[in-house]
Amino acid sequence: MGQGASGNRRRVILGRGTWPEAGRIAEVLRAETVGGALLLAGAVVAVAWANSPWASSYAAVRDFGIGPEALHLHLSLATWAADGLLAIFFFVAGLELKREFVAGDLRDPRRAAVPVAAACGGVILPALVFLTVARGTPGAAEGWAIPTATDIAFALAVLAVLGRFLPAALRTFLLTLAVVDDLIAIVIIAVVYTADLSPMPLLAALIPLGLFTLLVQRRIRSWWLLLPLAAATWILVHASGVHATVAGILLGFAVPVLRSRKAGGPEAGPGLAEHFEHRFRPLSAGVAVPLFALMSAGVAVGGVAGLRSTVSDPVALGVFAGLVLGKPAGVMLATWLVSRFTHADLDTDLSWLDVLGLSLLAGIGFTVSLLIGELAFGTGETADHVKIAVLAASLTASLLAAIVLRLRNRAYRRIHEEETRDDDHDGIPDIYQRG
Repeated sequence: MGQGASGNRRRVILGRGTWPEAGRIAEVLRAETVGGALLLAGAVVAVAWANSPWASSYAAVRDFGIGPEALHLHLSLATWAADGLLAIFFFVAGLELKREFVAGDLRDPRRAAVPVAAACGGVILPALVFLTVARGTPGAAEGWAIPTATDIAFALAVLAVLGRFLPAALRTFLLTLAVVDDLIAIVIIAVVYTADLSPMPLLAALIPLGLFTLLVQRRIRSWWLLLPLAAATWILVHASGVHATVAGILLGFAVPVLRSRKAGGPEAGPGLAEHFEHRFRPLSAGVAVPLFALMSAGVAVGGVAGLRSTVSDPVALGVFAGLVLGKPAGVMLATWLVSRFTHADLDTDLSWLDVLGLSLLAGIGFTVSLLIGELAFGTGETADHVKIAVLAASLTASLLAAIVLRLRNRAYRRIHEEETRDDDHDGIPDIYQRG
């Protein structure tokens, strides 16, 4: 699998990249895969609980209020999960995105173009599909952003079972697409789903955010200094009416990626962003996202009558079509357009069938789709239909991706053997050391 193009050679998209980047991506994917399994477990428990004889106890747990009333933080556990725990998720996403574009292979605009374009296509087309299917339904337009997100943890849990030998370039593409997708999602949440904005708390949030930025830029990592400032930023953003998860991504962007030159230069070792990522990714993938799934995925299906009601709801159909059809089509079309207009070819070991498999995986919305669904429709029948549609679409996308990826499993095994072969036993696969 080639790494790029030079001279008169045609450009290559979805090339392998560098060994440091491949190693870092592999480490990230291992953590996210475990988190994906826990996320699925949380979702299964939530659905089973909400449809059991003890369904009332599930509702009681979700609605149980806790927190200081004086700070306007006496919130239900479901709200704490959506506003608080997912702020950790978006903090890690901010760290990952900044690392990709500052120190990763994607600091090269030519390499960044494909996943960024794919993420944009995977946002625009699902929204258009949703609006087309749900047109004419009063209030339906509020949910246009529901099918625009990709759940990387869920997708990687599927890959752990069905795509263990997926080439490094495809894994990097999927991870980067999902991270850029998260950034777009948080912008949409901040801009579209902020109904009542209070400017003063939002401006006040700049003070602890600025102090946090100043400290981390000086490479100070003392938790007793940073955590109170992060908490204050989150509280003030929450009070402003902007969704509190926005605070997470802003704090992530504040953390420096490279070591300071005084500490030995950028090549001397990992920066503070990598240190925080090691600390907070297990908390995000292993605790925050699974608990959010437990608090958000529980929906009473209502038997055959409930399913009929869901299937007849244009909003639910729009969500399903947006994730299963619009998302893969948008990712595929954007990737093809980049290839066409830059006169680039897929890497010789890959085919468009591989891109189709990843595009179908991108249709697994889940975490952020559920969050946006709650912001758009709150509680009620439509909100329940949206949850059922997100769950059904994510499972359908998983099955379709599994079928497509299985067709290429033999090729993936061959590529995996090539990418892991280390005849000189120096710890670096030989393919990354070729000119």
